[in-house]
Amino acid sequence: MNSSQVVSAQEWQAAREALLVKEKEHTRALDALAAERRRMPMVRVGGNGGEGEGDGGGYVFEGPDGPVSLLDLFDGRRQLIVYSFMWLGGDTFCSGCSMFTDNIGHLSHLHARDTSLVLVSRGPLAEIIPFKERMGWTIPWFSSLGNDFNDDMGAGDGFALNVFLRDGDTVYRTYFTAGRGVERLGSGWTFLDLTPLGRQETWEDSPEDRPQGRPYEWWRLHDEYET
Repeated sequence: MNSSQVVSAQEWQAAREALLVKEKEHTRALDALAAERRRMPMVRVGGNGGEGEGDGGGYVFEGPDGPVSLLDLFDGRRQLIVYSFMWLGGDTFCSGCSMFTDNIGHLSHLHARDTSLVLVSRGPLAEIIPFKERMGWTIPWFSSLGNDFNDDMGAGDGFALNVFLRDGDTVYRTYFTAGRGVERLGSGWTFLDLTPLGRQETWEDSPEDRPQGRPYEWWRLHDEYET
C-alpha cells in the first residue's frame, strides 16, 4: 500500500465529502435517465417482432409445464422483464450470464410492482433445467429454441435484456439493453427503473397516467406480500 494514501481523519472526511458531491450528481443523472426512459415510445410486438397484431408475436416458448406464449410469460402482471441468457450448449455455461443471474434479488418485490422477470435461452429445456437446479435458481426459465425471439429482440446468440408492457392481450416492447448495460442491474430498484411504470413512487418524474404511491409504504419482507 502506498503510504501517501494514508491521511488524517479530517483529510479523509474532506475527500469523502468532495466525492459525495459527484456521487449525488451521478444519482440525479440516473434519476433523470429513468424519467426519460419512462417516456420512451414503445412498439407493438407482433408478426416477426415488429408492428403487427400486438399479441406477442406468436412466439412459442417451452416451459416446465409445456408450451407458453410471450403473453403467458407476464403471468398475469402488467410488465415483463426478459433476460436472454446466452446458451453455449453441452457442458459449457456462460459465466457472465450466471453471475448476472446470481445477483437477481427476490422476485416478490418486483411482483409487488406488477412486474414479472424471466430468463429465456436458445437451448433445450432438458439441458436448462439441470443447470438451473445445479445453480439453485428459482427464477422462471424458458427455452426459446425454435422461435425467432432472440433474433427479433436483439440478443441473437448472445445475451440481452428486454422490457415489455401489456395492455390486455396487446404486448409492447419498451426497452432494450445489452453488454455493460446489464452490469449494474440486480436489485429490484434497478430493474424497476428500466420499466415504463418505474418504481411507482410519488417522488419520481413520471407521466401523469402512471400509478404512484408514497415511497417505502409498499415495501415488505418478501414473505409478507399479498399474493
